[in-house]
Amino acid sequence: MLLKYFYDQSLAHASYMLGCQSSGEALIIDPSRNITPYLEAAQAAGLQIVAAAETHIHADFVSGSCELAEQVGAMLHLSNAGPTEWKYDIGHLQNINLVTDGDTFHIGNIQLEIIHTPGHTPESISLLVTDHGGGATAPIGIFTGDFVFVGSMGRPDLLETAAGFVGSAKEGARDLFHAAERFKQLPDYLQVWPAHGAGSACGKNLGAIQSTTVGYEKRFNPSLQFDDETSFVQHILADQPETPRYFGHMKRVNQRGARLLRDLHPIRVLQPQEMAAVSQAQPMIDIRPLADFERAHLPGSMNIPLADLGQWAGSLIDYESPLTIIGSTNDLVSSVSILRALGVDLIEYHINAVALEREGLMTEKLMNGTPESVASEIQQGSSWLLDVRSLGEWHHGHAPQAHHHFLGDLKDKLSQLPTKTQIITQCMSGKRSAIAASLLQASGFNVINMTGGFPAWKKSGLTVVRSL
Repeated sequence: MLLKYFYDQSLAHASYMLGCQSSGEALIIDPSRNITPYLEAAQAAGLQIVAAAETHIHADFVSGSCELAEQVGAMLHLSNAGPTEWKYDIGHLQNINLVTDGDTFHIGNIQLEIIHTPGHTPESISLLVTDHGGGATAPIGIFTGDFVFVGSMGRPDLLETAAGFVGSAKEGARDLFHAAERFKQLPDYLQVWPAHGAGSACGKNLGAIQSTTVGYEKRFNPSLQFDDETSFVQHILADQPETPRYFGHMKRVNQRGARLLRDLHPIRVLQPQEMAAVSQAQPMIDIRPLADFERAHLPGSMNIPLADLGQWAGSLIDYESPLTIIGSTNDLVSSVSILRALGVDLIEYHINAVALEREGLMTEKLMNGTPESVASEIQQGSSWLLDVRSLGEWHHGHAPQAHHHFLGDLKDKLSQLPTKTQIITQCMSGKRSAIAASLLQASGFNVINMTGGFPAWKKSGLTVVRSL
């Protein structure tokens, strides 16, 4: 048996290639939309990708299962569990095997048994792996998807917070408790291979290591220490991170199957003298580092640096509007790959930032302010302080004059912001608040970003209040 690990740092997404070296066949588990790494790895190992499996309908990235089905004829093993409204609806593909609890399928000599593990989503499954090629009669490990992570479990509130299914959070939490009880019955030695690592919004406090074991999680995973359903439900629903704005859209995309990359319109490289082709209402993302954007940028553009694109683009762009990317030619491939992984298919133009600057079109700056100057302006009533950190960070301490709107929700909150008062943005380090400031500036607000973030505010001896 061969097992290869793939990790997309921008989305904290883990996927796997499971291969039977005797038969020369391979299976991809929870594939990302860019399937090139899997094809290259399979070729290097002398394997043919014959199948793909998904642990659930993902909400945070576009699945690559349809790409594998179309490009290499992979059989798709997909969950048939859960209610009708959240079953797969990929009717245009024929090579689909719908599976439910207790079903098995094989990749060469490797058996995969389906365990229905609902809670994170109703249709969620885990894949129990037994390698019969070496004579084993007991399983070696389990692909848990977003069910059990290293040090955490999948959040059960997404159908309610992202898709609007009222009451589904508590129902999902109860399902998750019973799935956890079943997980505890598995052998301690089993390896656990989850679909996400630290930084993912699919759970809280995820560990950063690649894998774990059932025994270790039973002993140290906080969510697996409960024997009482009510206490577990309270624990698992408490302090979950904000739901990214785009999760509902992504869930629907993966339920029906994403468009193939080959069918998307090519991106046109636009010269500065052709700027008239870009509508004033068309969103423009500048992917350069913050320092470059602060110094000079194109009016109307929003800054999401390439390193932060995977975390924030899905929540801050309009999926229905053609997008223009501003940045270096060298960063274009990486930025497009990240955006495509988020389901951003309407990318129309790329404009080289150096060329824009050379033509004198980068005429706008993003202004900064120190905590002391910010406090002075607020005291004089000339500015309005906006804290864009998470709700948990806000509760643990904030400026008494601040107003809270989480960065990921800010695009939907613009109508609630003052239009005749200067807005000052604040976060923990100055990075998220800079993204927020660029969004506000592009939307016509008068805005300044506070440098140093909340720690600088405290270090300056300015007043802090807590909401807890």
